[in-house]
Amino acid sequence: MKKMKIDFAPLDVPFCRRLQTATVVFWVFSFLGLAPTCIFLFFYLLFTRFWLISVLYALWWYYDYDTPARGGRRAPFLCGLKLWECMRDYFPIKLVKTADLDPRHNYILGFHPHGVLVAGAFTNFCTYATGFKQLFPGLTSYLLMLPLWFRAPFFRDYIMCAGLIPSDKESATYPLQCRRGGSAVAIAVGGAPEALDAHPGSFNVLLANKKGFIKLAMEHGAHLVPVFSFGENELFDQVTNPRGTWLRWIQERLQSVMGISLPLFHARGIFQYSFGLMPYRRPINTVVGRPIKVEKKERPTPEELDALHQLYMDELSNLFDEHKCNYGVDKDTYLNFV
Repeated sequence: MKKMKIDFAPLDVPFCRRLQTATVVFWVFSFLGLAPTCIFLFFYLLFTRFWLISVLYALWWYYDYDTPARGGRRAPFLCGLKLWECMRDYFPIKLVKTADLDPRHNYILGFHPHGVLVAGAFTNFCTYATGFKQLFPGLTSYLLMLPLWFRAPFFRDYIMCAGLIPSDKESATYPLQCRRGGSAVAIAVGGAPEALDAHPGSFNVLLANKKGFIKLAMEHGAHLVPVFSFGENELFDQVTNPRGTWLRWIQERLQSVMGISLPLFHARGIFQYSFGLMPYRRPINTVVGRPIKVEKKERPTPEELDALHQLYMDELSNLFDEHKCNYGVDKDTYLNFV
């Protein structure tokens, strides 16, 4: 049997790159392991002399239960920490503006593709590292996340500080009700199921039957903005799982039961480049498209929904085609709507 050769990182790696790697290690752990750790800690403390911490937190949780559905609790100092600039530079990640967004309106930003860990969406819309505030002055961004994660003690408070809110309708509606405008709600439209298609070189977008965000935009008169993140699917390799295989069937069944998808992904390690759960250092260029004007209509007809949905898909395709050659995508490649 052929032995796998491990490509270790050199000892003379500059300190700034080590700092970037450490920041991404923290972020990956936050995404994959921090919630279970917080749940374990909450129950563990109940059986120690520090039990009062969990009891007091439970009282606070009861009092604060509705906050995620009321716009969360963003902490600007956390969003502006220098460590997020290290994460930005690790890949690197760049936010590209193609048109102005008038802060007198509210917006729904449709983010595509989801990728494995949504690195581009988090860095661009939950931190100040890529300049969202400067590129789109007057707008406050919110990123939707599965409601499941807001049921984890301690962890819920941490993710709310970054501007994350639950992806249920009630929570997404709250920022869009601001009459003076200025809210930009970012939705990874493909959601957890799309992560199962996050293979390098893949341009499958789970959108053909996704109309909930279209209806939400019409109900509140929020303008739609297509966003395509070039490089999002290049960060990890994933075990081959085409539709119709037993692995994909199991993953889809687990996703329907648990609400989260379980892509079998891998990339590099911390001190070596051969295997691990750290993303590759590959550039992400998140392009924010032109806004699609949406007239408020509380009860849109199916025909109106279909028309706006088709317009959105056309605009997303145009955005992809206009910019793909700038980011290493072959000119003959097109988006595949699933």
